[in-house]
Amino acid sequence: MDLFSISWTALRAAVADLSDEDFARPSGCAGWLVRDLVCHLVIDAQDVLITLATPSRREPTRDVVTYWEVSGTPPTGEDPLDALTVRLAAAYQEPHLLKFHLDDVGSAAGRAAALADPAGRVGTRDEVLTVADYLSVYVLEWTLHHLDLIAHLPDPEQPPAATLSRSRELLERIAGRAFPASFSDADALLIGTGRREPTGAERAALGDAAARFPLYLG
Repeated sequence: MDLFSISWTALRAAVADLSDEDFARPSGCAGWLVRDLVCHLVIDAQDVLITLATPSRREPTRDVVTYWEVSGTPPTGEDPLDALTVRLAAAYQEPHLLKFHLDDVGSAAGRAAALADPAGRVGTRDEVLTVADYLSVYVLEWTLHHLDLIAHLPDPEQPPAATLSRSRELLERIAGRAFPASFSDADALLIGTGRREPTGAERAALGDAAARFPLYLG
């Protein structure tokens, strides 16, 4: 629960620090500018609010590891929902409006998460998770998107060390393989999710595990 708050607070602070010019820069998400990614974060915050307000009495069907749909095919940015996000982002016109909406909805999502019972159960995507597992999913989501946000920014503020470490651990559990100890947490996440290609030395360090990566999470 604490890591959810830490990761979300850091990501929202990074958005608040963006200049108007930064919104037109590319992000680390294929086909998306920074403004498109920020719009996606608004939608994510809405999803958190909706899910936390959707309690379930059913037994959990997924957890923080099995929640993810894993693909070996990279996203193209041409998915209809991705395209809708781009159109919505363009409709804001002024970056400060997008910042305001994220701060407004994002603050509410953060408060809702802090008030939620970790042992409670919630429904999302026709599955049931404990609140603790659901919010842990977003630690990985927020951390990856923090890296996406700063991918092409000068002198960016990195995600918090604790959320990088936790996200690496989660990705290793999803993959069923550990990254070499020589990899930083950020590099493990970037290489492991296909956000950058490994160098020759990094590929050699991965050894047989190189065939397991990248993983594209949806």
